[in-house]
Amino acid sequence: MEGKKNILVVDDSALMRRLISDIITADGRFQVADVAMNGLEAFDFVTRDTKKYDAILLDINMPKMNGIQFLEQLEKMKIKQRVIIVSTLAKEGAKETVRCLELGAFDFVTKPDSFVEARNESFRKMILKTLGAATGVDIGIPDTTKATGAKKELTKPSQVAARALYEITAAPVKRNQHNEATNRGAKKLVALACSTGGPKALQSVIPKLPANLDAAILLVQHMPAGFTKSLAERLNELSAIKVKEASDGDVLQKGTVYIAQGGSQMRLTKKMGDYVITETVEPARNGLKPCADIMYESLVGMDFDDITCVVLTGMGGDGTLGIKQLNEKNNIYVIAQNEATCTVYGMPKVVAEAGLVDEVVPLEAVAEAIIKNVGVH
Repeated sequence: MEGKKNILVVDDSALMRRLISDIITADGRFQVADVAMNGLEAFDFVTRDTKKYDAILLDINMPKMNGIQFLEQLEKMKIKQRVIIVSTLAKEGAKETVRCLELGAFDFVTKPDSFVEARNESFRKMILKTLGAATGVDIGIPDTTKATGAKKELTKPSQVAARALYEITAAPVKRNQHNEATNRGAKKLVALACSTGGPKALQSVIPKLPANLDAAILLVQHMPAGFTKSLAERLNELSAIKVKEASDGDVLQKGTVYIAQGGSQMRLTKKMGDYVITETVEPARNGLKPCADIMYESLVGMDFDDITCVVLTGMGGDGTLGIKQLNEKNNIYVIAQNEATCTVYGMPKVVAEAGLVDEVVPLEAVAEAIIKNVGVH
C-alpha cells in the first residue's frame, strides 16, 4: 500500500479541528498533515507547497479569509486542490456551499448543528467516504449493471446513420405499444443525472441551452434537502433557459429545467394529457435521495417521441439500471461525459460499460449535443 494521504484541516473552531483530525488519524489511509484556523493560514500552507496535500477539509464561515475567498484565491492563482467543504445545513449556508462547488470544490459534507451530533457515526462515515473518493483510495463502482441486455452499437463516428438504423429497427416495436391518440401528444424530453462534480459541471451545460429548447429537462443532482433550491436559483440567474427546483404537481413545460428536490424522489406521471412531476419523501435507494434510477424508471413506456438521457460526472453507477429499462421500451439517445473532463468518472463510466451510450463528449460539448438532438422551437 502507498503512503498515507496528506490532509489539511481548516476550521476556526478548535473543537471541530480536533474532532475532524481524530476521525482522519483513526483511519489508516489518511494523516493530518496540517491544521489551519482560517483561509488565510490555509492559503499560506498551500502556496508554500502546492503538491503537499491530497485533500483539504474546509469550513466556510471563518475570520480573516472565509472558505469562498480561499477558493477564489486558488482559482485566481490557478492552484488545483481537492477541497471538501464541511458546511452547515442552514439555508444561508446552502447558497455559500453551492458557490463553493461552483468554484471547484470536490464535494461537501454537512456539518452537524452541535458538537455532540458531530461525534456520531454518520458524520465520521461521510468524512471518510468523501475523503476516499477525493483522494482516489475508495471509489467503488458497482458491477450490477454490466452484461445486461443487448448493447447499442452507436458509438461509431457515423452517428446519424447509426441512429436512423436504430430507429428503423427498434421504434416500430416500441411505438406499436401506444395507440395513435396517445402518440399525438408526445414530445421530447431530456433526462440528466449527475453527482460529485455536478454543480460545477452543470454551469458548463445549462447556461449554454437556449430558452426555446424544444424539450423539458428533468435533472437529478445528488444533494441533500436544502441545497437544490439554491442550485436551481443560481443556474437560473446564469441561464437563458428557465431553471427551477421541481415541485410536486409541476406540469412539464418545454424550455424549463426541473431539478429534483434534495431529500425526495422525483418521478414523472401523465394526468389528463399533461406530464406531471411528483416529488415524494420516501426511503433512499442505494443511499440516494434523489435517485436517478427512480427518475428514469418513471419514464418507461411514456409516449415521448424522443428521450435524451445525459449522464455527467459522479461517483457510483446511479442512472444505468433506469436507462437500461428505458432503452427496452422507449426511443432514447444517451450522451455521456468523457473521462478527461469528469471530476469522478463513475456514473458515465458505468453507463458506457453497460453498452447503453450513443455519444461520449467532453463537458464543453454536452450542451451542443443536447441542442443537436432535441432542436429548438
